[in-house]
Amino acid sequence: MTYSAAVDLRQPETPGTDGGDQAVVCFPFIGDLVGGSHMSSLGLIRNLPKSRFVPLVVLHHTDGPVAELFRREGIDFVAAPVLNRLERAAPRNGAALVNVMRTLPALVPFLRANKASIVHTNDGRTHLIWGLAARVAGSKHLWHHRGDATSFGLRRVAPWLPNRLVAVSKFASPRPGLFSAAGKCSVVHSPFDVRKMDGFERVEARNNVLAAIGCSPDTKLLGYVGTLVDRKRPILFVEAVAALKRLSPETKVAGLFFGNALNGLDDAARSRAEALGIADCIHFMGFRYPGEPWIAGLDALLVTAVNEPLGRTLVEAMLLATPVIAADSGGNPEVVEDGKTGMLVRADDPDEFAKACLALFSNAALRDHIVETARQEVRARFSFERHVQAITSVYEELMGVTGIRRSASAGP
Repeated sequence: MTYSAAVDLRQPETPGTDGGDQAVVCFPFIGDLVGGSHMSSLGLIRNLPKSRFVPLVVLHHTDGPVAELFRREGIDFVAAPVLNRLERAAPRNGAALVNVMRTLPALVPFLRANKASIVHTNDGRTHLIWGLAARVAGSKHLWHHRGDATSFGLRRVAPWLPNRLVAVSKFASPRPGLFSAAGKCSVVHSPFDVRKMDGFERVEARNNVLAAIGCSPDTKLLGYVGTLVDRKRPILFVEAVAALKRLSPETKVAGLFFGNALNGLDDAARSRAEALGIADCIHFMGFRYPGEPWIAGLDALLVTAVNEPLGRTLVEAMLLATPVIAADSGGNPEVVEDGKTGMLVRADDPDEFAKACLALFSNAALRDHIVETARQEVRARFSFERHVQAITSVYEELMGVTGIRRSASAGP
């Protein structure tokens, strides 16, 4: 389906505010790469109160990995009326604006035809492509920020483009200033199916991981879960495994990468492992879905990432009773309290990660305390119910119906 009509710049009345029972919320995705934003959005879409909101999921790539994920999870979607014209690293010059403007004649009529009250974008490219279209079409735009506070879009585009901004952590939130989106930003943590995490038998999961890599039961299993990108420090993960072998030669250890690689970082990690003499200890497992059975089988999750807004796998591991050792960086300290719900170590220091692993392995009481405390705290903080309530409150504020709903539910 294509649209060739010229863009009508007149602003119609915002759909969904005329007393109707349901408002259409458009969720656009590029669809060429699966990430944490898709997992979080999937949970939100599935758990929206359908009596009030109707999700309209739109994919630019209907045969990509996101389409495969959504089909598997029973999430309906439609094809975008125009191909994606922005690369993953969109240029910060006029070319990006030109590409965005080229999409307007297709996206604006699409939003109007579908009576989209709100456009909820979840990554940098959809913020740009769909944000301007939403404003022209008369829809409200919610920018869901999952990057760090130094990103170009957050600093230069978010102050004027979206109606509201939601950040996944305080670290990811815009800094106050003369030209800043801080005044329209709320912190809403990503959602997790906390009940789903109760059904995993860790002993069985661990045995399955051992069988998959052909290691003996006394092998300690360390995991890196996520896309192999520089910010997540996959090379540091290899160096941490090597440091553990150096500090405790008698300890059998396996380092497992769960995730796809970008920019050849899997090859770089292999080369580093060979140079350190631990190539036989490193295993590249690729992207595994669902990831919970694999995370549950680990003896520890190593979150080596720096400036990470708020990693999903960190919370998933805590829910699955897998101890977390994380870099003291980015949004990690907002979830991990050192010695209580996990262990925080100096960023970019492989020896510190290795020492934390050995402390956990040698102190069962410490490990049990950490995993039980972590599980209780994240169950309370990261449930779908909390996330959906927070996001739908933002939706209602955008549509100007919060006061109406509150007064209607307040009773006599």
